[in-house]
Amino acid sequence: MHNIVLVGFMATGKSTVGRALAHRLSFRVVDTDDMIEAKAGKPISQIFADAGEAAFRELEAEAAREVASLSRHVIITGGGIVLRHANMDALKQAGPVFCLTASAEEILRRTEGTTHRPLLQTADPLATIRELLDARAPLYAAADHTIQTTGLRADAVVARILEIVTIHHPGIVRRLG
Repeated sequence: MHNIVLVGFMATGKSTVGRALAHRLSFRVVDTDDMIEAKAGKPISQIFADAGEAAFRELEAEAAREVASLSRHVIITGGGIVLRHANMDALKQAGPVFCLTASAEEILRRTEGTTHRPLLQTADPLATIRELLDARAPLYAAADHTIQTTGLRADAVVARILEIVTIHHPGIVRRLG
């Protein structure tokens, strides 16, 4: 386990925090959504439109299995990767799993005006966010650590992750710079 894995609902800061964390640790970054888009040759929204959510979830499961063998990476995942227990099992093999969370209102604020989030293309995105957060809460709870990102800057979240890693997973990073 020589990686750090970030899970959580969309717009909780996984990509921003993950890149900053990787830079701070001199780790590489891998984003499972980027892997899926590269493999499919199209954006996730187009995968949903062309083949549906089930096909996307299959590609996501493949990505979860692939990242399990990496070392010295910050692994950024899509918000729904937790929907399959096997995905979380694979991610936990890769390293400690940190769930980033945010309030439904903050997620709505962060996603307003975006069109690349297929699950939020509904009449009431806030209600959809709340529904999905409630449904996924027990799945996100399987993470090793949870960090609330509402109102926090990325550097504060990175600092909290580094603090937890230093205390609970010292083998990952011998010396933090």
